[in-house]
Formats: sequence, structure tokens, C-alpha cells
Amino acid sequence: MGTKSEVRDINLWESGKRKIDWVESNMPLLRGIKAEFENTKPFAGLKVALSVHLEAKTAYLCKVFAAGGAEMYITGSNPLSTQDDVAAALVHEGLSVFAWYNASAEEYERHIAKVIEAAPNIIIDDGGDLVTLIHTKYQHLLENVIGGCEETTTGILRLISMNKENKLKFPMVLVNDADCKHLFDNRYGTGQSVWDGINRTTNLIVAGKNVVVAGYGWCGKGVAMRAKGLGASVIVTEIEPIKAMEAVMDGFKVMPMNEAAKIGDFFVTVTGCNKVITEADFNVMKNGAICCNAGHFDCEVDVAELKSIAVQEKLARNNIQGYKLKNNNWIYVIAEGRLVNLAAGDGHPAEIMDMSFAIQALSALYLVSNKGKLNDKIIRVPKEVDTEVATRQLGFWGVNIDKLTPEQEKYLGSWT
Repeated sequence: MGTKSEVRDINLWESGKRKIDWVESNMPLLRGIKAEFENTKPFAGLKVALSVHLEAKTAYLCKVFAAGGAEMYITGSNPLSTQDDVAAALVHEGLSVFAWYNASAEEYERHIAKVIEAAPNIIIDDGGDLVTLIHTKYQHLLENVIGGCEETTTGILRLISMNKENKLKFPMVLVNDADCKHLFDNRYGTGQSVWDGINRTTNLIVAGKNVVVAGYGWCGKGVAMRAKGLGASVIVTEIEPIKAMEAVMDGFKVMPMNEAAKIGDFFVTVTGCNKVITEADFNVMKNGAICCNAGHFDCEVDVAELKSIAVQEKLARNNIQGYKLKNNNWIYVIAEGRLVNLAAGDGHPAEIMDMSFAIQALSALYLVSNKGKLNDKIIRVPKEVDTEVATRQLGFWGVNIDKLTPEQEKYLGSWT
């Protein structure tokens, strides 16, 4: 049993193990990679630091790395997405875990620091907290790092910013940019899991309601698509003309947030930016409007501003906080404005995360296999990794596709 850990209650491990066993049975890509890693041990002698939403699918990814010989140091990437029984199950299997549900800001920062203090060789990040910390407060440990992988759009934006300023000191693979990640995880995974979280938390009907989706990237497209499927009238807010045009052609209304705020019943932010819904919007919302966030950080719905203008506050339902404004309207926020699909649900479906985490595992293998050979700090997922994951997935589905004949390859490769 792991002793270098901080979890809420180790006695919860059996419940966590059942969750991990369930997702394992539904993640064939990772099962296959795990079997390969057990034979080849590509991470033998290496320490892997991982900060990803700590629930069952992430736990299985940790077991895959451990099967490959890695010494695992694990924390969560959001205080409200860690599942204590899953964390306990990993400790019970001998992995080092520093995370618990509803951690305070001090506890969350301490847990991240514990993972970095292990002097990792590979970093698996979700949002950039590990990379930022080692570059700011633990620079003496940078020399140990071979490289890392970033899971999210938000984290990638931070990495690109660091690299522009020549601050990024080791190569990072942009996992989110892989086709087998963002085309499926961001769209279908976010689309389903966001509404799973909203529906189980509110127990309200979506059909016939006005749903406002802020941001029409891949995640926003998924949220809007599923809202439409549930019978809602969907309104999209955007800052980019081309994405706004896409939303219009996909059949959705597009308008500024302050206009949408007047008619929305549900509000879902998926922008990666801050202050997307602010005081001016809260003040014109209907009584009973429900706000939630599916972007990485809890700054898209400005909950602090909402609290400051509220004349009364109450816990309306488990994980739903109500705020009464001067106009007597109640505005409700799910999961404190944190990731609704994880803070109020179980996150993406197992089959979706199977693809995303397969990209993570194979990208980490790519870093180790090319240690010292990568000159760039920003690394795109190699096309062959994307293709390998897609090919394996089609095989599990029993789907066969055509292949180019030599004559066709010659035709496509000729300018004449």
C-alpha cells in the first residue's frame, strides 16, 4: 500500500476499485496499451507526475503508466472533481496520491506541490498547473523533466504563451489538438457529460427551454448539439465571426450575451476565458435562471460578482447555490461555477476517455522514445499516433474501411 499519499479515507478503496474495474471493462484501447506496456516497460525507472480530474477513467490511465514501470505521483486538477474512493483505490494499489474532494485552495496547492516535489521525468497536465508550478517555484527540478502532455485547450493556451516568451523549458505534446481527442472528447464527450451533470443535479426538463451556450468551439458545438437533441431552443454567444457563422448555419440563434441573458433558462459557458457572464447579465436574467460552466476554470461565470450583488444566498439543492438579487429574481449556479460535468457528474463517458487517454499514453511513450531528440518545445501529436488510435478503435467497433490502391496513391500524388 502506498504510504507517500494524502487522501481523505483509505477505507473507501473497495468502492473506488469497483468504479475503476467498470471503466476498465469499457476502455479496450487502454487495455491493449496496458498489455503492451507490461511487456516492454517503457517507463521503467521514470517518475510520472499527473494532474487530471481524479475519477475512475483517470485512475485507469494511472494504472496503465504504472504497468509500464512508471513511479506514479497523482493529484487532481479541480478541487470538486476528485472522487475520494477512487483516490483511495489507487493508494491501496501502491500508487502515490495527493488529492481529496472539496480541497481548500491551500490544500489543492499543497497537493500539486507534493507531486512536483517528487522530481518527475514526465508530466501529464490538465490545465497547466503542474507545468506552471515547476517553472515558477521548482525551477531546480526542470532538468529532470523529459517532457509532458497537456490535455486541455486552456492548458495549451498557457503553453503557447509561455513558449512565445521563451519560458517553456521542456517539450510539451499538445494532446488536445489531436484529432482523436478534440473531435470526439471535446464534442461528444463534453456534449453528453455536461447534460448528464445538469440533469442529475437539477432534475428539470430541458425540452422547451432556452439554452444559452457561450462559445462555439468543439466543446460548445457538443453542448449545443445535445441541448438541441433534448428539445431546447439553443442560443450561441461568440466573439469570433467564423464560429458565429457556423452556429447560424447549424441552425442556432446567435446574439451577444447581454441579449441572450434576458431570455435564457440554462446558461453553459465553454470559452476558456474569464468574465463571460457578469453583473450586467445577471441583472437582466429571468427569475430561476440556472448558470453553469464547462470551461476549465471557475471564472467564466463570475460567481464572486454575483455574490457581491446578491441580497440573499441559499443552498437551493445539493450542488446548486441560489442568489437573490435586488429585483427579487433568484439566479442559480451549479457546482460553484466549476466544471459541471465533473463537479456535478462523472465526467466524460469511458469510451470517449479511452481515446483521449490512449493519445496521452502513446504521446508520453513518444517523448520517452525521442528523449534528447526533440528541439521544439511545442509538439503536435504525431499523425501516426492519431492514426493508430483511430485504427484500433475502428477495429474494436468491428468497422472496416477502404484502402488506396497503388494506382490511386500515384494519382493523388501526381500534379499531372
